[in-house]
Amino acid sequence: MTRLTDEQLINLFHEPRTVSSFTEEPVTDEQLRRIQELTFYGPTAFNSQPLRITWVKSPEARERLVAHLADGNKAKTQAAPVTAILSADANWVEHADTFNPNAAGFIKGFYTSEELATPAAELSAHLQAGYFITAIRALGLDAGPMTGADFAGIKKEFFADNAEIPFLVVNIGHGEAPAYPRSARFSHDEVARSL
Repeated sequence: MTRLTDEQLINLFHEPRTVSSFTEEPVTDEQLRRIQELTFYGPTAFNSQPLRITWVKSPEARERLVAHLADGNKAKTQAAPVTAILSADANWVEHADTFNPNAAGFIKGFYTSEELATPAAELSAHLQAGYFITAIRALGLDAGPMTGADFAGIKKEFFADNAEIPFLVVNIGHGEAPAYPRSARFSHDEVARSL
């Protein structure tokens, strides 16, 4: 027995597509708040939750972001209702007393260097990025995730005064269906093995 019906699984995984254009229907602040809440229920190492979300909504902030995107990503980001910059908080260990008080002593004693803490932050934040896209889809919205960007430039532009490491830009809204068919997906036998 599954937690979701077959129809719900199709609606969450099979039907949604990565989109490049959106309708004019707005995305509300309540929807953005719900995306964040659902995202942060997903598992991360030590419950660390290092993902940080910067909602880009104002024309001024959008222009600052678009300047650092690959040419093919600029127009669609300018037209998206909302864009999120996802980043990893390299200072996640500082919050151990909040996210995992039972293991805070171990976490602070083990992750004592940038060489240990930063990869751990990035790994769990990347996990959360998958939950983020799934949350967007679960709420009936569509996502257009993009890695075509100058992330060093985005870091300097938006996060120069903190320890956040940007790694993904996601356009969000009510998507218009792509005009081309979905690309192939690998089968179970092609990518999985039993030992």
